[in-house]
Amino acid sequence: MSHILSIYAKDLRHILRNSAAAIIIIGLACLPSLYAWFNIKASWDPYGQTSSLAIAVVNNDEGAELRGTPIRVGDEIIASLKENKKIGWVFVDEKNALAGVKHGEYYASITIPVDFSAKMATVLSDNLQQAELDYAVNEKINAVSPKIAQKGASGIIEEVRSSFVKTANETIFRIFNQIGIELEENRPAIEQVRSTVFKLEALIPKINEAVALASTDLDKSKKIVASVQTELPKAAKLAKEGEAFTKQLGSFFDQSTAALDTAGPLIKQDLQLLLQTAGAIEELTSILQGADVDPETLLAALVLAEKRLTSAVSVTGGTIKLLERLNESASTGSKLLTPTIDRLKQINTRFGQQLAVVQQIHAAIKKGEQPPAALIDRLNTLSVETSAMLNDLLSRYDSDILPRIQQVVGKAKQAAADAQSILAAANKNMPSALQIVNDAAKGLETGSKELAKIKQNLPAAEQRVKDFAQRIRDLEKEGNLNELVDLLKNDAEREGAFFAEPVVLKENRLYPIPNYGSAMSPFFTTLSLWVGALLLVSLLSVDVHDDENKYRSYHIYFGRFLTFLTIALLQSVLVTAGDIWLLQAYVADKAWFILFGLVLSAVFMLIVYTLVSVFGNVGKAMAIVLLVLQLAGSGGTFPIQVTPPFFQAIHPFLPFTYAISMMREAVGGILWDIVVRDLIALAVFSGAALVMGLALKKWINRYAVKMLEKAKQSGLIH
Repeated sequence: MSHILSIYAKDLRHILRNSAAAIIIIGLACLPSLYAWFNIKASWDPYGQTSSLAIAVVNNDEGAELRGTPIRVGDEIIASLKENKKIGWVFVDEKNALAGVKHGEYYASITIPVDFSAKMATVLSDNLQQAELDYAVNEKINAVSPKIAQKGASGIIEEVRSSFVKTANETIFRIFNQIGIELEENRPAIEQVRSTVFKLEALIPKINEAVALASTDLDKSKKIVASVQTELPKAAKLAKEGEAFTKQLGSFFDQSTAALDTAGPLIKQDLQLLLQTAGAIEELTSILQGADVDPETLLAALVLAEKRLTSAVSVTGGTIKLLERLNESASTGSKLLTPTIDRLKQINTRFGQQLAVVQQIHAAIKKGEQPPAALIDRLNTLSVETSAMLNDLLSRYDSDILPRIQQVVGKAKQAAADAQSILAAANKNMPSALQIVNDAAKGLETGSKELAKIKQNLPAAEQRVKDFAQRIRDLEKEGNLNELVDLLKNDAEREGAFFAEPVVLKENRLYPIPNYGSAMSPFFTTLSLWVGALLLVSLLSVDVHDDENKYRSYHIYFGRFLTFLTIALLQSVLVTAGDIWLLQAYVADKAWFILFGLVLSAVFMLIVYTLVSVFGNVGKAMAIVLLVLQLAGSGGTFPIQVTPPFFQAIHPFLPFTYAISMMREAVGGILWDIVVRDLIALAVFSGAALVMGLALKKWINRYAVKMLEKAKQSGLIH
C-alpha cells in the first residue's frame, strides 16, 4: 500500500511544482465541461423555436354549400393558421410557394385545392369524395424540419376533420330535433284519441246490458242510453281531430325517413373516417418498428394516435347507440340491425384495445424505455383486424346495411299509415255509432217495437269499436311514442360538438422536464465524462518511468490510477455543477446528480485507464471504439427500440446504458430500484476492469514492450 501511495504522492508533487504540467492538468479538467455545456446549450429548446420554420400556405378553395348553408373550409383553415404561432406560416400564391420550397425559402408548402369545400360537402350525398391537401416538402434542407412540417400538416387535417364533423352532425341533428318537437306538441291529441276509444270500448257491456233490460225496465235503460249519448259526441269530435292529426303524423314520418336517409351517408362517412384511423395506426406501427426516428416526432405521432383512437371509440359508440335505438323502434322480433351493431361493438372493442396499447407504448417511450416488441406486434394485429372489419362493413354498406336501415324506417312509416287508417275508420264509423245510440233512445221512447231493431244493429257497432281499439293496441306494440320523441328531440349544436370532439385528452406528466436541453443533459454529461477520460489517457502516461524496477505491476496500476481518478473527479464536479448553476438545467435532485456524476467518472476512468494500462495505444483505440458503439447503442438520443437489431443486442452490455439511466433519474425524479440496478451494473463493469488490470497487465505489458519497439523502427509511431 505504501508503494501505491508513494506513486500517487509523487504525481501530485510533480503537478504542483511544474507550472506547465499544472496548466495542462487544469485544461484537461475543464475541457469535458466545455464539451458538455456547448452541446447542452445548443440543443436547449429546438422544438420551441419552430415559429421560425417557414411553411408556405396556398388557399385556392372556392367554397360550397352544405344543406343550403355556405361553407368555406379553406378560409377557416387560413384564419386558424393565422392564430397559430407554433410554426412560421407564410400565405402566398401557388407559384411562389412551389418555387420557394424548391429553393429552400420554405421548408414545405400546403395547398388547399379549388374543390376542397365541395368535396367536404359530399358527406351528405350519395357520391362521397375525400378532400385532399397538397403537401410538398424539401427534405434535402434539413433532416428534422420535414418531420416538424409534417406534424403541422397533420394538425391542419385533424382540425378540419373535427370542425367539419361538427357542422355536418349539427345539420342532421337539427332535422331530427325539428321532427321531435312537432311530435311532442301533438302528443296530447294522440293520447286523448286513444283514451276516448278505450273508454267507449269499456262502455259496450253497459250498452248491451241496457238493451237487454229495456224490455223490463225502460226507465233504467233511458238513463244508461243518456250517458252513452253524452260520451259519443265527444268521441266523434275527437275522431275528427284524430283524423287531421294522422295526416300530420304521416308527414312527420316522411320527414323522418328523409332525415334518416340523410343519416345513412353520414354513418358511411364515419365508417370511412374510422378506416382512416385504423390505417393511421398501421402506419404508426411501421414507424415504431423503423429506425432513426426523431423522438419528439414519435411522441407527437403517439399523442395524435391516442386522440384519433379516443375519437374513434366515441364515434363507434355513438353510431352503435343510434343503430340500437333505430333497431328498438322496429317491431318486436324483427331486429334487422343486430348483426351490424354486433360488428361495430367488435370494432369498438379493438379500438379501445389499440388505445390501451398506444398509451402503454407512449408511457414506455416517455420513460426512455423500449416498449416490448410483442406490444407493437399486438398493436399492428389489432389495427389490421380493425381495418379488415371496417372494409367488410363498407363493402356491404350500400347493398346490405343501408337497406336494413331503410327497412326499419319503413316499418315505422307503415305503423303511422295504420294509425291513419284506424283514425279515418273511426271518423267514418262514429256517426253510425252515434245514430245507433240515438235510435236506441227513440226506441226507448216509442216502446218495445223499436227495441228489436236496436238489438239487431248493436252487435255491428260493438264490433267496429272493438276492432278500432285492437288496432290501436297493435300499433303500440310496434313502438313507444315517448322513445321516438326522445330519440329525435336533441340539442343539435351540443350533439354536433360532442361527435366532433367527444373526448378531451387530460395530460398527466409524471416527471416533467421543462426543456429539451435539460432532458439531454444526462446523455451529454455522461458522454463528456468518457471523453474526459480519453483526453487524460491520451496526454498523460499510465506508466511510471522513474524507479520502475522498484514497483510491481499492481503498484503502478493502482498508484497511477489514483492520479487519473483525482483529475477525473474534478472533471465530474465541474461538468455537473456547471450544468446546474451555469446553464440552469433542470435537475430534480441536484446533490444526487453531482454524486452520480462522481460515480460515473470513477467507473469510466477505471475502464479507460485499464484498457490503456494493459494494452497501451491499442487500448486507446479500444476505448474510442467503445465510445462509438455507446453513442448509438445506449439509447441516449433515440429510443433503443428504433435502432437496428445489432445496437439493440449490445445495449444491455454497454456502460453508457446504465450511466445515462442513473443520471436521468436524478434529473427527472429518482426511483431507487432503477438506481440500484444501474449501480450494480456499473459495479460489474468496474469489477471486470479491475480483474483485467490485475490479471493481464504484467503479462501483456511484457510482450507489448517488444511490439512497441519494433513499431518505432518504422519511424511512424512514437
